[in-house]
Amino acid sequence: MKQGIIQQSLSGFYDILADGEIYRTRARGNFRAKKIKPIVGDRVEFEDGYLLRVLPRKNELVRPPVANVDTAVVVTAAKKPTFSTNLLDRQLIALEAQKITPIIYFSKTDLLDDDEYSKLEKVVAGYLKIGYRVFFSREAFAPEQLQQLKELLQGQIVTMMGQTGAGKSTLLNHLAPGLDLATGEISTALKRGRHTTRKVSLINVAGAWIADTPGFSSYETFDMTVEELPNLFLEMKGLARECKFRGCLHLKEPQCAVKDAVKNGIIMESRYDNYVQFHNLIANQKPDYGKNRK
Repeated sequence: MKQGIIQQSLSGFYDILADGEIYRTRARGNFRAKKIKPIVGDRVEFEDGYLLRVLPRKNELVRPPVANVDTAVVVTAAKKPTFSTNLLDRQLIALEAQKITPIIYFSKTDLLDDDEYSKLEKVVAGYLKIGYRVFFSREAFAPEQLQQLKELLQGQIVTMMGQTGAGKSTLLNHLAPGLDLATGEISTALKRGRHTTRKVSLINVAGAWIADTPGFSSYETFDMTVEELPNLFLEMKGLARECKFRGCLHLKEPQCAVKDAVKNGIIMESRYDNYVQFHNLIANQKPDYGKNRK
């Protein structure tokens, strides 16, 4: 029995990557009875043209439907559309909840004037201080920067995410010139506002396996509880043990190390403001009892 990774799913067939080769398989009938839906990125066992078993997933995205994602490249426009720390933080906590490593990649930096660049550079320094990997330079697609990104993504399952117009397709074109089909599918889907192709696949881009579908939209909803939220902000998670009260939510509690850190400029004010907004959104949203929590 062989083990491999589902590289492509199309009309009931599953192409599995194993030992550097692609094997076309069909799933056994008992998958449907067990309500198991194999998806791209699944680690599986197969034999004689049949997919036999889906191994446990470490994570699972809804759009694109991809499992076991290692890294997400968060393509973030410096301008056009306007940069928003709120949107970036939504994306980062969604990734943290799924245990996916984020890489923040700023595009369109060439559109900034010197003053705008200087202001954004300070924001970038804040995210670097937290521990995030950030690509930010005057030339958004500088060859040395692209080479560093390729090395980071080598051998991983990757998804690209970011709002419409952020530059996901452009970055992919720079990473793998000539990848016209994949970037065309991304562009078309984004312009229509939803993913319309039935095929989902992982494309080998400079040694990384990248989902050729639009970046996922899990950050549009908050599936975590108010108690889980503080742990998704890495800088708050590190300081929480210094708060007076165990389980401190860093709002109105006295002797809160997180609020002190915000006051003293150790934690970015924008991050804390976004945290408070997210907390309120979660606290006020109606529970969805029909939804299965992962």
